[in-house]
Amino acid sequence: MKFAHMSDCHIGSWQRTPKLTDASIAAFEKAMDICVETSVDFILISGDLFDTSIPAVDKLKEAVLKLRDVRDRGIPVYVIAGSHDYSPTGKTMLDVLEKAGLFTNVSTTSEIREDGSIRLSFAVDKKTGAKITGISGRKTGLEKGHYEKLLKEELEKEDGFKIFMLHSGIEEYKPKHLEQMEAIPLSWFPKSFNYYAAGHIHSVFSRHEPGYGLIAFPGPLFPNSFDELERLGSGGFYIVEAEGAEWKGEKQITLNHVQLPIYNTVSIKIDCTGKTPGEVETEMLGFAEGKGLINTIVCLRLYGELKEGRTTDIRIKDVMGAFYGKGAHCVLKNSYALTSRFFEEIKVEAATVEDTEDALIKEHLGQIKVFDAERELQITRALMGALSAEKDEGERQADFEARVTGEAAKALGIKL
Repeated sequence: MKFAHMSDCHIGSWQRTPKLTDASIAAFEKAMDICVETSVDFILISGDLFDTSIPAVDKLKEAVLKLRDVRDRGIPVYVIAGSHDYSPTGKTMLDVLEKAGLFTNVSTTSEIREDGSIRLSFAVDKKTGAKITGISGRKTGLEKGHYEKLLKEELEKEDGFKIFMLHSGIEEYKPKHLEQMEAIPLSWFPKSFNYYAAGHIHSVFSRHEPGYGLIAFPGPLFPNSFDELERLGSGGFYIVEAEGAEWKGEKQITLNHVQLPIYNTVSIKIDCTGKTPGEVETEMLGFAEGKGLINTIVCLRLYGELKEGRTTDIRIKDVMGAFYGKGAHCVLKNSYALTSRFFEEIKVEAATVEDTEDALIKEHLGQIKVFDAERELQITRALMGALSAEKDEGERQADFEARVTGEAAKALGIKL
């Protein structure tokens, strides 16, 4: 038996970075092609097939075409929904694609009994006899209640090769950078499954847990943030091979993590502490000298406190232009941890979030001589209100961005 396990495809991600908007679908198509080339028996997708519950039509079309191609080649696909696949009302595009016969959503085979307990049924793969079930992920860990009420005994007694699909963090296995996230205790999962096809955590991790089975997180098909590009470089998925009639023991399941290098990635980290903006520029430009950066994503991370000047004195556009001149596909900058001595230290004591915001605004007033203090206060409050808007259900990304931009322009008193 050989099957593929992928998760967190996030098709349609990187909407604010046009040069990377096609990366997620390219990774998905490449992964599916590898599945065909290696003749897997079936494919598991453990949540977050799309980056949003209502994906852009062009990305949806490309995904459907690839799923249909795989189906027509006789390779079934089994999925569960992830936190990004659901709308606030619980609707998901996966329901439509399942109705079209493109895959089987194994988490829909659940039954909620009168006492509130949840009984899961298995989807049985026709070719291999593998029995697959699972629980979908929800935003902010709302699926936790399903695990609490899950009837585990029936699942544990079922014989054969069993796969449990999940889109949640596991408390005992949380990475250090996600220590505060909501997660499910291992003890809440049914035991005696051969393979736990996990998703949601964007890290590559596998472990054989005695009494349970092989638990595996494949990571995303393509990194979905600046931090992930730095940490992972590229995405990937597992090809899993299982042998043996009894399906017992760690040695009978072999994992192969397949990398999907859609782009090369170069990470540049510069500590700006005690340096001038010019010195920081020179150091960044030094990384571009003598390097070919064709088909490469460059990640620039700046941190520390400048010796003098403002953070905006660093001519970052000129530096990025130098990298593009070397053939870079995309240059990303992260300077959230970069500070300067230009702004005075701020000390605030406030009881509510609103009080804190007002106090912070008033502490800053007058440091930048553009508007008078009262006008600056009004504009800042209006901008904060405009930029805190959330995307409405069913609202197109372009319409949402236009609405926010319009409100911001109104706050500034300008016409677009």
